Amino acid sequence: MFQPQFSITSNLLTYISRIEAAKALIDHAALVPAWEAKFRDDALTRTVHFGTKIEGNDLTHEQAQQVVRLNDVVDTQAMVARTGILARERDIQEVINYRNVINWIDSQQIAQTHQTITTQTLKTLHQLTMFRLIEPQYVGNFRDKQVIVRSARDGQVAFRPPVSVEIPYLVDDFFTWLNTDSSLQLHPIFKAALTHYQLVFIHPFIEGNGRTARAMATLVLYTSDYDFKRFFSIEQYFDSDVEKYYEALLSVQQHPQKDLTYWLEYFCYGLALEIEKVKNQVLKLSKDLKLKQQLGEQVSLSERQILLLELLQNQGLISSQDAQAILPNVSIDTILRDMKDLISKGVVTKEGVTKGVTYKLKE
Repeated sequence: MFQPQFSITSNLLTYISRIEAAKALIDHAALVPAWEAKFRDDALTRTVHFGTKIEGNDLTHEQAQQVVRLNDVVDTQAMVARTGILARERDIQEVINYRNVINWIDSQQIAQTHQTITTQTLKTLHQLTMFRLIEPQYVGNFRDKQVIVRSARDGQVAFRPPVSVEIPYLVDDFFTWLNTDSSLQLHPIFKAALTHYQLVFIHPFIEGNGRTARAMATLVLYTSDYDFKRFFSIEQYFDSDVEKYYEALLSVQQHPQKDLTYWLEYFCYGLALEIEKVKNQVLKLSKDLKLKQQLGEQVSLSERQILLLELLQNQGLISSQDAQAILPNVSIDTILRDMKDLISKGVVTKEGVTKGVTYKLKE
C-alpha cells in the first residue's frame, strides 16, 4: 500500500500554524459581506486561468474571466460569438472545461469523509477536464501507452511514469490508503499535497494529469472542511514559477528514499501565502473585531456599506457629505438607507439632527 515518506519539519509546522490562524479568522470574521460572491468569483477565475496557464494556455486573465462568467456556454463557437475573444479554440475549451471542473467540485455535497472519493471521482474529473480536447476513448479512461514528462527548462526527459498496466492497481492502492485510519489522522493539507503528488506520479491519463491532480487536491481540502469559504486559489502560486513547481514535484523521485518532505514544504508554503492574502482581504473588510462581540453573529453587508465602514474606521465620525465624497455616483437617499440599515444591525450609531447628523461605529 502507498506509504508516503516525509518528516514533520519546523517549516511545515510554521506553515500549518499560519494557515490555521488565517483559517480561524476567515471562518469567524465579524463581518462577512453579501459580496462574498465577489471573492469566490475572483478565486474561481484565478484557479481556472492559472491552472490552465501552467499547461501552456494563452488566454489572458481578462479573457479567462469572460469565459468563467458565461457559465451557461459550453461550446467554443458560442463562446467566441458571445465574447468576441480571438484565441485558439483549444485554449477556450480548456478554460471552459476547467471552469466546469471547479463548478462540479463546488456543487458536490460530499460529507466530510474520503469514503466517497474514489477512482470514479478521479475519472469524472478527467472527463470534465479533457472534454473535446483529446480522442474520446481517452477521456475519463486510463492510458494504455507509455508517456514521458519533459523538463520545462530544456525539454529533456525528466521523468518516466509507471507503465500503463500498473495504473489501475496504483490508483486503487492510493484511494485505499486515502481511506485508511493513518490517512484520516493526517492534517488535511498534507493529504491534499500527497494526493496532488501521487496522481502526478502515477500519471494515469494520456493527457490532463496536472489539472486533474490539482482538482483532486482541491476536492480533498473541501471534503475536510478546508475550503476557506472558497476564496482561495493556489494555482497562481504554482504558475508564478512553473520551473520551481515542477522541480518540487520531481524532487521526490530524485530523492534516494522517495522522500516527500520538500514537496510538502513547497505546497504548504504556497497555500500559506494564498490563505494569508485572503485573511488580509477579510481584515480589510472588517477591521474592528470588537463588532463580533457586540453583534454576536456575522452580518451581511453590501459593497457600499463596506466602504462606509472603512471610512468610519479611518475617521471615527462621518457626515452624509463625507459618505457622498467616497460614493459620488450614489444618491444621498441610497446612502441614508444604507446608514439606516447599519444602525438597525447595531453596527453604527447616529448623533445629532437634520443637517448636523453624524455617524460613528457603535461602541
